[in-house]
Amino acid sequence: MKVSKAARPAAKPASNSAPDLASSLRLAMAAMQQERYAECAQLLHACRDPQALQSNPFHRLLGEALRRSGQAQEAVGALMQALALRADDEQAFLQLAFAFQDLQMPQEAAECFRAVAALQPNSVMAQAYLAHGDQQALRWQDFEANQQSLLRAIHAKPADASDEFGVPFALIGLPHQPADLLKVARLSSRYLSRGISTLPPRQAKPLATGQRLRIGYLSADFHDHATAALLVEVLEARDRQRFEVLLFSHGPDDGSAMRQRLRNACERFIDLAGLSLAAIAQRIRAEDVDIIIDLKGHTAQSRFTALAYRPAPVQASWLGFPGSSGADFIDYIIGDPHVTPLDQASAYSEKIAQLPRCYQPNDSQRLKGCDAAAPSRAALGLPEQALVLLSAHPIYKITPALFDAWMSILQRLPAAVLWQLSGGDALDAQLQREAMRRGIAAERLIFAPRLPMREHLQRLSAADLALDSWPCNGHTTTSDVLAAGVPVLSLQGETFTQRVAASILYTAGLDELVCRSAQDYIDRACALGEQPKKLQELRAQVLKGRQALFDAPRFARELEDLLLRMWQRAKAGLAPAALPAKQTAEQTPEVS
Repeated sequence: MKVSKAARPAAKPASNSAPDLASSLRLAMAAMQQERYAECAQLLHACRDPQALQSNPFHRLLGEALRRSGQAQEAVGALMQALALRADDEQAFLQLAFAFQDLQMPQEAAECFRAVAALQPNSVMAQAYLAHGDQQALRWQDFEANQQSLLRAIHAKPADASDEFGVPFALIGLPHQPADLLKVARLSSRYLSRGISTLPPRQAKPLATGQRLRIGYLSADFHDHATAALLVEVLEARDRQRFEVLLFSHGPDDGSAMRQRLRNACERFIDLAGLSLAAIAQRIRAEDVDIIIDLKGHTAQSRFTALAYRPAPVQASWLGFPGSSGADFIDYIIGDPHVTPLDQASAYSEKIAQLPRCYQPNDSQRLKGCDAAAPSRAALGLPEQALVLLSAHPIYKITPALFDAWMSILQRLPAAVLWQLSGGDALDAQLQREAMRRGIAAERLIFAPRLPMREHLQRLSAADLALDSWPCNGHTTTSDVLAAGVPVLSLQGETFTQRVAASILYTAGLDELVCRSAQDYIDRACALGEQPKKLQELRAQVLKGRQALFDAPRFARELEDLLLRMWQRAKAGLAPAALPAKQTAEQTPEVS
C-alpha cells in the first residue's frame, strides 16, 4: 500500500528550540484528550527528536491523530510503523482497523480486528469488534464462533466492571438477549464516563407565566443525515408558543439544505464541535435547558456521556441507538408499546417513556421524492418481468440465517431476483458466491449502487416487495421503502432492534406484514410472490397507511405530551417512572 510521506516524521537535525520526544508526546496527548486531532498531529510532526523514529507510542499516537483528523491514508503508514516497532501493540492494530474502515477496506479491517482479539481473547471490546468486523467483510465462516466468543467474554465480565468499552453497537446486528445488551451498555457507559463525578439532578423549577419549556437535543447528526431527515419536520411542526428548542451540535457543518432547515426549526443552534464533555455539559447548563434529549447513544461520534454531569433536570435518550444506554444519568428512553414494551423494563437502565404510536418520526417532504417518476427497470438494471425483492440494507445487516431465508425464497420463486444495496465490488461478488453455494445463480442478485438520497428514494418503487433484515431491522430504511409505496415484510423478535419495523408497520396499518418466525417469513414472502394481485392491493394499502406514518404535526403533539409528563414529575419532585402510552394525545396538559 502506498503510504503518504506525511505519515513519516522528517528526520531533521534537532534544534535547541525543538521539543524533545517526551515533551512532544505530552503536548500531543493533551491535544488528543481535548479532541484537537489536527493539532495533535502537527505537534508530533514538529518533533525533531531522532528517538521519535524508533518510538512505538509516537507512531501510534500520530496514526490515531491522523485518522481522527480525516487523514486515513496517512494514518495507515504511521500505524504500520508503530507495529513494525512493536508487533503486539493491540491499540495500533485497533486504530489501523478503523483507518481501513475509513478507507472502505472491510477485509483488511477485519484482519486487524482479528489480531486484536487474538491479543485480548477475554476482552468484550476485542471480541465485539471482531464479530462486527467479520460481518462488515461478509466473512461468515466464523460467524457462530465469533458470537460464542463474544457471549463468553460478556458473561465472564463482572457486572460492575468499567475497564473497557464494550461496543454495544456490535450486538445490534447479532442475535442476542436484551440482558446481554444491557450489560454491555452499562460497561461502556461506565467506561466512557470514567473520571466524571456524577452530580445530583438539577432541580426542576416552575415556569413563569408565559415562559416556554426549553427542550435541548444533543447530536452530531444535524446535517444531511438519516436522523436529521427523520426529525426535522417534527421540530418544524412543534408548538412554538409553549416549547423552545435548542439544538446542541457536536458534528460537522456540511452546508446542506437539511442543515439550514434544522437551523430554521429551532430558537438556538449551538455549535459544540471540539468541546470537551465537561464544556458541553457546561454549555447545556448555561442555557438553562429543562429537558435534554440525546439522539446518539452508543453510535459513532456520540457525546452522550456529557450528560453524566447532569446539566438538565430531565435527561432522555431517543432515536439514535435501538437499546438502553446503560447509563444511570439518563432518566428516560423514549420508545413505544412495540419497541419498548413495559414488560421488558428490566432490559433498560432508563425508565421507559412510550409514545402512543411508532417512536420514529418522519418528514413528509421525503414523500415528494418518492412520488416522482421512477426510472424504468431497464435503466436500473432490473429484468422487466421479474419479481423484484428489495433489500436496501447495508450488507453488514445480512447474517447467514437471514441470507439462508432469502435464498430459500428465491428457490421457491424462480422468477424472482434479489435487488440488494451494493456494498462495493468485492462484497457484492462475495455475496454472489454465497448465493451460488446455496444453489442460486449469481445473476439473480442485482446490486443497486449508492446514490444521493433523492435519486435513491425515486428508484425504490421499482421493487415489488421489500424483505426486512433481522435481527437488526431496517429503521429509516423501512420508512423509506413504505414512502415509496412498496410493502415491507418483517420478522418481529424480542429485542428493540428487531421490533422497529413491526412498530412502523403497525402504525401504517400493515399488521399482516409482520411475521413471527423465520419459516412464517419465508412462507409469506413466497405466497405474496405468487399473488401479483395481492401485491398490488398491498401497494394501495401502503400508500394509504403511510399518511399516518408521515404525520409530523400529530407526532409533534404526542411527543410534547410525553415530554410534559416527564417535566411534571420532575417539577413535583418525583423520581423518573415508567410513562405508559396514552391511547390518544388529543388532550395535552398545560405548561406550568
